[in-house]
Amino acid sequence: MEQFINDKRNETMNILFMSLSDYKTVYQHDLYSDLLKQFIKHGDHVYLISPFERRNKKEEERIIHETGATIAKVKIWNMQKTNSLEKGVSMLTIDGVFIRAIKKYFSDVRFDLIIYPTPPITLFRTIKYVKRRDGAKTYLLLKDIFPQNAVDIGIMSTTGIKGRLYSYFRKKEKKLYAISDRIGCMSPANVKYVLEHNPEIIPNKVEVCPNTTEPIDMSCTAEERLTLRKRYGIPLNKVVFIYGGNLGKPQDIPFIIECIKSCADIDQAHFLIVGDGTEYGKLEKYVTGERPENLKLMKRIPKEDYDKMAGACDVGLIFLDHRFTIPNFPSRLLSYMEAKLPVLACTDVNSDIGKIITDAGFGWWCESNDAKGFAETVKAIIRKNDYDVADIETKYLNKYFSASAAYEIIKKNG
Repeated sequence: MEQFINDKRNETMNILFMSLSDYKTVYQHDLYSDLLKQFIKHGDHVYLISPFERRNKKEEERIIHETGATIAKVKIWNMQKTNSLEKGVSMLTIDGVFIRAIKKYFSDVRFDLIIYPTPPITLFRTIKYVKRRDGAKTYLLLKDIFPQNAVDIGIMSTTGIKGRLYSYFRKKEKKLYAISDRIGCMSPANVKYVLEHNPEIIPNKVEVCPNTTEPIDMSCTAEERLTLRKRYGIPLNKVVFIYGGNLGKPQDIPFIIECIKSCADIDQAHFLIVGDGTEYGKLEKYVTGERPENLKLMKRIPKEDYDKMAGACDVGLIFLDHRFTIPNFPSRLLSYMEAKLPVLACTDVNSDIGKIITDAGFGWWCESNDAKGFAETVKAIIRKNDYDVADIETKYLNKYFSASAAYEIIKKNG
């Protein structure tokens, strides 16, 4: 089979990876580090451009050298937990910041492959610069279909003043697709969506390259489960449904609150929500005002602590706003699978995450505009009283969602 890039195992390939992730090391356990470590494992050298926000005043631009990896830390405007104006400025200026970083730190490096996830979609000039300079191949990991996702949940509009902003970013999106030699989508529904809404794209350059991980067993024994539940104040005799991650507009927090309320009379069900985000305050207000007995809310905690706590729960939760027309595929599914938890996905009808987990046999799905339907699904899960999906999930995770599988997809010309 023809290789996507010139694969010479006796030579070191130089991989340029650009994202919004703030990396101090590539040797950590997360969505992109696990993938990049696969390239290092196969003898390649990975160069990362990793931004830090200007609010981190103790940070300085610098180079970090590691075995098989070099990280350029660069300063950008604030993008998280800031006003729309500053976030917009950061999005629009990041292209220039990255080009300057390449010229300053990597002027003597010739890249064979450029890998870049969305967001952002505003790195077109950087990719074009390196592609022309080095003749590098380009691979887009499409994790976010912007600006349509912003339109779906009312942040942006296709008409009026906001429509001008939409048109600007839509043009940026199309340029990014055009300059990408390959586009890796999170699921089959994503591939279908991209091709249907961008007919100018050659179909054979779009493929499924899912969210992946280097699988770690994060399940716990019965004794550890008891200890962890006591430590975090989680009921010992309840079926605990955990949600961990971002609490923003995409999750539709008012609907989550309705789901919690709809389950108030289900004695065996308890909900644990751990996270932070722009909409966290709505949940906090609900907990403070109504003091629901079936919900424990926690601010974001260190990932290592969260992973251990998740393993002591029974069912993982995924929520997506029912207004989404784009097929999101949240990466938090992977952490639930590593904890060997079955998953209840409450999403719009366009995401295929529900179909995938139900067809594979380790989860349930319900539509995210029906709180009563959510409650009925919770009741059915409790009646079933069987949460052991460890073998099914482990096999599925290793076959379809492992970092090594994503590496092979990127390397070959499918």
